[in-house]
Amino acid sequence: QLQASGGGLVRPGGSLRLSCKCNGMILSTFSGSTLAWYRQDPGSQRESVATLGPNRVTNYADSVQGRFTISKDNTKRTFYLQMNSLRPEDTAVYYCKATYGTREYWGQGTEVTVSS
Repeated sequence: QLQASGGGLVRPGGSLRLSCKCNGMILSTFSGSTLAWYRQDPGSQRESVATLGPNRVTNYADSVQGRFTISKDNTKRTFYLQMNSLRPEDTAVYYCKATYGTREYWGQGTEVTVSS
């Protein structure tokens, strides 16, 4: 089970770090998974924000490139999304996902609000 945390209210230009702990996942599964962050705001489809492959190759949505960084800590079975220079349009519920083969595991979402 994935547990996302770290959301909150932040002013434009601020930073937040989201965490996603993969409870109960063995190391080989975690290290072999593609890890991802998605976000969804009301009335919109869920969109991919950042992915981190098992080979540590990363991909980012154009809208967050250069501002967000995805990373992981295998020993903690946890991955992160460091979000800098936040904008009001980053406001959304953020979800984490781990994909291992054909299996997908989703976290429950953590809300990020960027507002002055």
